[in-house]
Amino acid sequence: MKKLELFTMVGAFLLLTTNVMAQVTASATGTATIVTPIAITKTVDMNFGNVAVSSTLGTAVLAPAGTRTATGGVTLPATTGTVAAASFSVTGEGAYTYAITLPSTDYTITETVGLIQTMTVNTFTSTPLGTGTLTAGAQTLLVGATLNVGASQLAGVYTNATGFDVTVNYN
Repeated sequence: MKKLELFTMVGAFLLLTTNVMAQVTASATGTATIVTPIAITKTVDMNFGNVAVSSTLGTAVLAPAGTRTATGGVTLPATTGTVAAASFSVTGEGAYTYAITLPSTDYTITETVGLIQTMTVNTFTSTPLGTGTLTAGAQTLLVGATLNVGASQLAGVYTNATGFDVTVNYN
């Protein structure tokens, strides 16, 4: 009889334990929104215009606004030639911000008629600088730089057909 009572109590305990430890489940949904990819397109190439040199090295600094200044043995003639900061069209999701990465190494331009001569372009700067904001999904990005001119640099047209890279990425 005591064994029967013991089995009854163990059985009741197991039934209660099973009810207490019953599992419950809840569900959640997953959602993702694909945004318009950010894009950058060059609209205008960088051009330092006409630069005059002397027997002293110097620089021609082209601001993103398209203005120029000279240092050292470089002068900027009144006949300016074509002067233009590089211009890029950045497009993407409206009102998003993005990071701007400018070249961090020297960019070489070369004159190949006669003796091969080179100059370096560096110290790139932009407007906006560092971070841009897309207004209605677009913004113009302007890039300037410093042209390093050697002493008695040979006359000619200096260029680099491969160009320099400007990278944009959503923040």
